[in-house]
Amino acid sequence: MKILGGSGGRVLAALIARQLGLKATQVETRRFPDGEKYLRVGEDVADQDVVIIQSIHHQPDELLFEYFLLCDTVKDLGAKRVVAVFPYFAYARQDSRFNPGEAVSFRTVAKLLEDVGTAELFSIDMHQHRVGRASDVFKIPAHNLTAAPLLAEYVKSNVALERAIVVGPDEESEQWASAAAKVLGADHDVLEKKRLGDEKVEITTRSLAARGRDVLIIDDIISTGGTIIEAAKILKRP
Repeated sequence: MKILGGSGGRVLAALIARQLGLKATQVETRRFPDGEKYLRVGEDVADQDVVIIQSIHHQPDELLFEYFLLCDTVKDLGAKRVVAVFPYFAYARQDSRFNPGEAVSFRTVAKLLEDVGTAELFSIDMHQHRVGRASDVFKIPAHNLTAAPLLAEYVKSNVALERAIVVGPDEESEQWASAAAKVLGADHDVLEKKRLGDEKVEITTRSLAARGRDVLIIDDIISTGGTIIEAAKILKRP
């Protein structure tokens, strides 16, 4: 097995390879003067299972295209099977057509990942609200793992919470709030969110009793921070 890290996953690839007693395969990337990306895989991958680790936050278009180059390259070099690991998976939020003419980007990206030769995919806390499972969109095996219990374990070991309550800032986040609360042995609840635009949200309480308690807010994605800010304001109100 070979572990490769793209520009968005080199450090994680090295750490995972070390855990498996392997050394991450080097990938050389640079740019031509016109901006095109050059890519070269530094080892023989013929007849190997290849795991490509690529987080695609902040530069999703560029890092996705780099993944396509990587995947197609190792397949062309004779790799037996390619497994994608996306710690952060962009475009999952755009899983429906809300207004006429909109791109359903989640499905487009899924098709591209399949067509380039990805055999299986793993992601962590994919931002999918209306899709029940990642496998409902992908034709290949697709696994949406969660880090909520691990993050809750860290909080439990490092933060002294009094009468803790775990809060999700919207209904979709209840799945993570519930998982974290179970680890902490705490109550959990969610707020109700109404999105007023790409960067503005309105949040109101549901049946919350946070007065005098320490609150842990948990969600799957922070893009602008607007949701978390509004949730904190609501929770701090007298």
